[in-house]
Amino acid sequence: MKSFVRVLAVALLASGAAVAAETYKLDPVHTQITFYVNHLGFSNSSGRFHVGDNQLQLDEKDWSKSSVQVTIPLSTLDMGNATWKEHVSGARFFEVEKFPTMTFKSTQVEAAGANQFKVTGDLNLHGVTKPVVLDVKVNKVGAHPMSRKPAAGFSASAKLKRSEFGMTQMLPMIGDEVEIRIEAEASAS
Repeated sequence: MKSFVRVLAVALLASGAAVAAETYKLDPVHTQITFYVNHLGFSNSSGRFHVGDNQLQLDEKDWSKSSVQVTIPLSTLDMGNATWKEHVSGARFFEVEKFPTMTFKSTQVEAAGANQFKVTGDLNLHGVTKPVVLDVKVNKVGAHPMSRKPAAGFSASAKLKRSEFGMTQMLPMIGDEVEIRIEAEASAS
């Protein structure tokens, strides 16, 4: 979702492993986007999305020119139960038929410590675009041991209010704050 590209660009530049203007892609098998929201005060219910089209441009000479764009098909929603998925995909929450995708486009990356970054980007969800900040930790940058291509991996988290994206059904019984966790791997394409 957010500034996947910029975060990876910063990490690659810091390590000296990036090649100017090289294109990276998130690995759909090893990238998970998970969210958590309070359910009636009893639990924090979770769901998961899979990454769709994405592109990461890394510029070794000026990482601020690096960018990321990610599209997440909301049809990939996995709630662990078909009935619950149908409910959450429907009119009360995601309205997947009306809003089939969620997008993220990075706008800024700021260092926040060793291998840590604040990544700001525009999240479009449910027909609303708002800035979201990801706290990102770069886990590893280097040659992938199997493909031998340049690769990078990171962990990220963010919090947002679903009401700010027009998803107000069942508040406050179903929590407003949504925690997002991302585990991702990308490789040069």
